[in-house]
Amino acid sequence: MSIILNDKNLSIIGTSHISSHSIEEIKNFVITENPDIIAVELDPQRLVSLLSDQKSKLKLSDIKYLGFSGFVFALIAGFAQKKLGNVVKLSPGADMKAGVLLAKERKLKLALIDQNIQVTLKKFSKAFTFKEKMKILWDVIEAVLFKKRAMKKMGIVNFDLTKVPEDELIEKMMIPIKTRYPNMYKVLISERNEIMATRLIKLSKKNVDKHILAIVGAGHKNEILRIFKKKYTSIEIL
Repeated sequence: MSIILNDKNLSIIGTSHISSHSIEEIKNFVITENPDIIAVELDPQRLVSLLSDQKSKLKLSDIKYLGFSGFVFALIAGFAQKKLGNVVKLSPGADMKAGVLLAKERKLKLALIDQNIQVTLKKFSKAFTFKEKMKILWDVIEAVLFKKRAMKKMGIVNFDLTKVPEDELIEKMMIPIKTRYPNMYKVLISERNEIMATRLIKLSKKNVDKHILAIVGAGHKNEILRIFKKKYTSIEIL
């Protein structure tokens, strides 16, 4: 997906963090389009963790910085991504790592556009209500005991972990998250979309006539594009 912004070209690839298809798409794009800058959905802390052979592990002392809810969410999310990654034999964040390594290999500028993970999780701890906690607890139980029913509710049928879901399916999957967990959606998705879109706009303004490739999770891509369209009425989507 490419968009023209103020006479500068910005391309956005929506990825799955454990998809071999995403890695191939990123590699093919960089080889054929030869961008000048690669922007990724990472912050400095996550970049270091991603490139380190010794992955950072959560410690109980981290509760002080992340809040209890943020700590538990990070723990569960990390465990779930690792399990899914084992299924497709890829480590979580393989898509972002591919972009980072390609930037290094081709001596391209690398831009980190996401909010600091500790800030995100701390906000999440404050915003996540007791009602939402009960809902997510029930949904996790349902997903474990009644997997097919839970997937059907999310609009997921014959889901292929190795590929990035179509835009229509992503939009459909976002609806129950947004309606059942509005505070979680706001902190983990909506606010980060605004931050990443704003940083991409600033990056574009500072790098006139440069081709920027932005690599973000597929669940963020469409909303980031909508933010661009709101701020720039002359935007052209290719």
